Amino acid sequence: MRALELTDGFGLEHLKVVERPDPTPGHGEVLVRMRAVSLNFRDLLMVQGAYSRAAAALPITPFSDGCGVVEAVGPGVTRVKVGDRVSTLFFQNWIGGRPTLQSQMSSLGQPIPGAGRELAVFSQEGVSKVPDFLTDHQVATLPCAALTAWRALFRDGQVQAGDTVVLQGTGGVSIFGLQFARAAGLRTVITSSSDEKLERARALGAHHTHNYRTDPDWSKTVRAATDGRGADFVMEVGGAKTLQESLKSVRIGGHVSIIGVLSGPAEPLQFGWLIATSARLQGVSVGSREMFEDMCRAIDLHRIEPVVDKVFPMAEAVRAFEAMQAGEHFGKIVVDLTR
Repeated sequence: MRALELTDGFGLEHLKVVERPDPTPGHGEVLVRMRAVSLNFRDLLMVQGAYSRAAAALPITPFSDGCGVVEAVGPGVTRVKVGDRVSTLFFQNWIGGRPTLQSQMSSLGQPIPGAGRELAVFSQEGVSKVPDFLTDHQVATLPCAALTAWRALFRDGQVQAGDTVVLQGTGGVSIFGLQFARAAGLRTVITSSSDEKLERARALGAHHTHNYRTDPDWSKTVRAATDGRGADFVMEVGGAKTLQESLKSVRIGGHVSIIGVLSGPAEPLQFGWLIATSARLQGVSVGSREMFEDMCRAIDLHRIEPVVDKVFPMAEAVRAFEAMQAGEHFGKIVVDLTR
């Protein structure tokens, strides 16, 4: 079988397609013929050697998010059967309930070998069946970006119909947030540095948009859209260059989900804003299988189609990462493992 691996170092130049023996499932395991994987910012950091858990010994098979079909099952498997189409789960051992250290150490890509291979063995607990109407490429976008947005909005943020939510940028998590928010009857404010991407966001149902390149004070737009009250929820993906605007945007008692650090992890925190708003800041690290299956039921009910912006063949996985690095995408980037 073919696999994508970092074998002799970190960096895009070291990501290669290699030949590896076909694996065999053991007790409680399933063999999945992978069809597609999608990229997350975490994958880029991992390939570059900048991800905190990427210090493990090489080789590393990246990618946590994939779609495939069960080709064989080991003894004791009851959750799925041969022929079922499944998604990988980001945390292989987080079934439900609160996160634990053990569950958080079961992420695909690192420390567990990832989904970027034609054949992969997973625990039956680490895969889940998916809505039939979605394509393989769309399914591959669900485990990390979609579930992160779902958990942040509905489990942690506990938003309700009519609430106002702010979504930063037009990457995978924010676009899923926009789609989920529209289905739930929420008012949305979305930011981007591109007018073209903002136009696409409006076509997906965004109520208010703001180009932060032409005007970095996007909290003013949020305040104007809410008659000065502020947003009920902010999806914070920027980090150092956006957190202060998030705190200026959120209402008293509102919720800020800390999801990413695209502009850097460090910034002096203005505690005055945090105290004045009594806002809640909460870190989000994907979610459990229980949350994933709740989300899939909602996707099936509302016929929500993930936005796949670019698709690359397996041999051009480096180009996929370069597109992510350049910020070219709107929604998700996918690598087709069948091509």
